[in-house]
Amino acid sequence: MHMHGHAAHPDGARSRRLAWAFVLTSVMLVVEAAGGIWSGSLALLADAGHMLVDAMALLLAFVGAWIAMRPADTRRSYGYGRMEVLAGFVNALIQLALVAWIIYEAVTRLWHPHAILPGVMLVVAAIGLLVNMFVLWMLHGHAGDDLNMAGAVLHVVGDLLGSLAAVLAALAIALFGWLWADPALSILVALLIANSAWRLLRRSAHILLEGVPEGMDSTEVERALREADTAICGVHHLHVWQLASGSRMATLHLQLTPSAEPERAMLLVRETLQQRFDIRHVTVQIDAQGCPDEDHACGGGGIP
Repeated sequence: MHMHGHAAHPDGARSRRLAWAFVLTSVMLVVEAAGGIWSGSLALLADAGHMLVDAMALLLAFVGAWIAMRPADTRRSYGYGRMEVLAGFVNALIQLALVAWIIYEAVTRLWHPHAILPGVMLVVAAIGLLVNMFVLWMLHGHAGDDLNMAGAVLHVVGDLLGSLAAVLAALAIALFGWLWADPALSILVALLIANSAWRLLRRSAHILLEGVPEGMDSTEVERALREADTAICGVHHLHVWQLASGSRMATLHLQLTPSAEPERAMLLVRETLQQRFDIRHVTVQIDAQGCPDEDHACGGGGIP
């Protein structure tokens, strides 16, 4: 038997805020890139690269839910929900390549300092800081109950820290002539990018490999199902994974006592998985005469 729930439609106001955040971030990254080339500042270029990555993340947060809502077809029976994960995986690889370039360029500049226009650098970095503060204010109050929005807020916080690093580097150059501050703080921005990139790569790869959702234990899921009803005497071939972020799924074989009511048992299975583990897409096979794949006596169980 196949059972699934329906996810709520994305909130229009939140989608508009994400869209505005994407537009502002995209405009600012162009300004910072131009300012970095004009002033010779690697810190501005690094922050622009960070903002490029995060603009892509904001775009994914905005478009991801819309793509996932596209209906399934004969070639994609699960629909397009995993497009978000594929895009995130590629995004993470691009981020790591960007980190490698920033660190290489920063080390080169530490040995061979470049002339920098601190006034231009300071103005552009300050504008970037103000824009990021505004975007953070616009998104922050709506991040508590929305994972997409919470992820977007984390990206904007990283942008804000990058802009702050560029401001500090510009001040250090203008006040003390410390040209090394620009590449040194660029490495700091690169480490911020590397941290978010690694987390995104690990999470997206885990989903693509159909791993058990983070924070969930398959053994605990099986135990909860066996305890849901005394009529359930066996749970096996249990598989839990997620199609995309937040879209959890499960398949399992269920063995019942002879006097059990199959419909009631499956309803309890669905309620247990949904309420305790937020699994809303469930496929259950009842093995009335024992499992056709393996020998599972009633009272047995376990994950193969």
